[in-house]
Amino acid sequence: MTARDGASYVESLRAMNPTVYLDGKVDSVVDHPAFAGIISSYADLYDMQVGEDKDLVTFDNNGTRTPTSFLVPQSADDLVKRRIAAQTWAEYSAGMLGRSGDYVNAGLTALAEASTWFEEADPQFGKNIRAYVKWVRDNDLLLTATVGSPQTNRAVSAAEQGGGDTALKIVAQNDDGIVVSGARMVATNAPITHEILVMPQTVLRGGVDDMPYSFAFAVPSDVEGLKLLGRRIHHRSDNEKEEPLASRFEEIDTVCIFDHVLVPWDRIFLLGHPAKSNSMFTATGATALMAHQSVTRTTVKTEFYAGLLIEMAKAIGIDSYGHIQDDIAQVLGAVQFGKSALRASEADGFINEFGFYQPNMAPLTAIRNWYPRFFPQLGHMVKKFGASGLTALPYDGDAMGEMSGDIDRYLQGRTLDGHDRVNLFNLGFDAAVSSFAGRQGLYEYYFHGDPLRMSAAYVQAADTSHPQKLVQDLLAHARNHEGSEQSQ
Repeated sequence: MTARDGASYVESLRAMNPTVYLDGKVDSVVDHPAFAGIISSYADLYDMQVGEDKDLVTFDNNGTRTPTSFLVPQSADDLVKRRIAAQTWAEYSAGMLGRSGDYVNAGLTALAEASTWFEEADPQFGKNIRAYVKWVRDNDLLLTATVGSPQTNRAVSAAEQGGGDTALKIVAQNDDGIVVSGARMVATNAPITHEILVMPQTVLRGGVDDMPYSFAFAVPSDVEGLKLLGRRIHHRSDNEKEEPLASRFEEIDTVCIFDHVLVPWDRIFLLGHPAKSNSMFTATGATALMAHQSVTRTTVKTEFYAGLLIEMAKAIGIDSYGHIQDDIAQVLGAVQFGKSALRASEADGFINEFGFYQPNMAPLTAIRNWYPRFFPQLGHMVKKFGASGLTALPYDGDAMGEMSGDIDRYLQGRTLDGHDRVNLFNLGFDAAVSSFAGRQGLYEYYFHGDPLRMSAAYVQAADTSHPQKLVQDLLAHARNHEGSEQSQ
């Protein structure tokens, strides 16, 4: 099958029947208003694969158009192709779609190439991951992934959560596969995907009690026994003028509740081996390819905020103020940080032990550690620039009704009439003040995990020999100089 289009994606969702709860049981995901905007947006992304951007987001794979997110990189140029594809998709949503299919596809690409790593645990696991990724790629399926367990008691291991009855675990094995029960968080977009990757937790302690919690597998989003519990939605309507981001790009996060779900043996990629579970992403190069995609997306997102701030400043005549220019300079600089890190990761990449060209993680890890702390500043700047203007945003019905003239007069800006200024500030509100913006802030802060743990891991893995040598050389020079003076 060639890369699918939007109509094929929507049709494929209609053929599925996931068990979804969103303020009651959902009869049809495709027909539910809460999912209308996000399904339409993902259909648009799929349409790019057959439209004028097809040469950017797909590649010729032996005569078949295949998503570029599945391109196995053999050089820095191939990483550039992957980046351009990810950037093209990210620019469609201003980077707001954090779980677009290319993110998981990046990880899958690495896992399939690293099949020998899985074979070390069991030869069948290597065959399984290769066959599964080929099937996903050839059918252009949309996937999400889930890693974490419910927040029952973070002070104890997975085996001790809720007396061992909350975290997802293996409860039985038979000739057909394993049977799992328990819950996983957070599967973003699960109701509108074809498959869910249930990836290993990376905090297993390696004891016997952790064995039932050590696994990696995939299931259809509508597999029997799986319930998807969605969070509250963050948009009020489908009006794009009032909610230009939330109405189109709200990705519904879900808790996956497994009730004796059978996972066939050919869908299992790892079983047991807690140590391997803890290292699966980094050891296979999956983290590197996924980070390459995610830094591309967040760089696009930062660039969107730079443009938003510039447009808001010009609209109300504050663009010449020194503190406003200073804020804009900080954001423009942040865009360059992201772009520079991506280029460095590509130029300094290497052919890894599995035979594909892996981006250098050092610059990507630096951005992944810095961005969660920087991102909240973007929303704060939007609030500072917009100030009271962000609280004076009428309903679109009033803007287009008998109040239209008053809105043009009293809500105008320096460069925009009242209606256009309201539309611009609606965008600012949705990006910085709304509940949609709040979820974006939470999402970006924890995208790669707890930032404190990320920082600790960064320091532990970093090669600090050269900066330490700079200090040691200066101290040595001072000591030598002192000795020289004393001998004179």
